Amino acid sequence: MVKVINKVGQSGKLWSNFVSLQKFIISNMINLIGTYECKMDSKGRFMVPVSLKKQLNSVINDGFVLKRSVFNNCLEIYPMNEWRNMVDQVNKLNRFIKKNNDFIRSFMSGLKSVDIDSTGRVLVPKDLKSFAQLDRDLVLASSVNVIEIWDKNSYEINVKQTLVDFGKLAEEVMGNKLDSNDIS
Repeated sequence: MVKVINKVGQSGKLWSNFVSLQKFIISNMINLIGTYECKMDSKGRFMVPVSLKKQLNSVINDGFVLKRSVFNNCLEIYPMNEWRNMVDQVNKLNRFIKKNNDFIRSFMSGLKSVDIDSTGRVLVPKDLKSFAQLDRDLVLASSVNVIEIWDKNSYEINVKQTLVDFGKLAEEVMGNKLDSNDIS
């Protein structure tokens, strides 16, 4: 009987640790909101808007990863903890499958580690600036846990095209979900 009680006690401690870990993970998840317009200077730097910087306050000292978007002609900034989550998923791919290796190589190419400097600016390297065809006028668009960096004209064109069939897209993506945990 004592052994059973000890096992239940140990199980309770493990459950408590698990719940604490869950709370830690949830509290460290980032959910960004807003779309911001800003200017890039001749050196490729832009000022992070104050309201966005406030949202990033808990992760700002960890740094960020800047990369090419997979689907759009824009860049993506991942807070370092979000990037680690992404890399964990990529690391689960079997590297003895050629298409997985090709994907990993393409997905990881052109990555840059960036920081927000003491004056609140981010430097966009020339190769990434060229990829996204960034000019002086930028849009920083929150995408849940990632920030997209767009040339303003490209962003407006992309949003306009997406909004044409947004109702249909919303129905296809979200309409058939039976359970909130079933979102893919």
